[in-house]
Amino acid sequence: MTTTLVDSRLRGEAQRFALRFGCEDCVHFAPEMRACGNGFPTQPHLQIDLARVHSLEFCKDFEVA
Repeated sequence: MTTTLVDSRLRGEAQRFALRFGCEDCVHFAPEMRACGNGFPTQPHLQIDLARVHSLEFCKDFEVA
């Protein structure tokens, strides 16, 4: 598993550029089941609050919906 450290720069850029990286914004996410249509785990990628986390795990199959 590869993680990305969340620092003030990432927080600022995520806000400034409206970056999307969570399951809720992915075309493969089935919200009614809270599951990935491709079978990937969703737990590490749901409801991420950048103000509260110190690292992120990005999904290799993320596509903006």
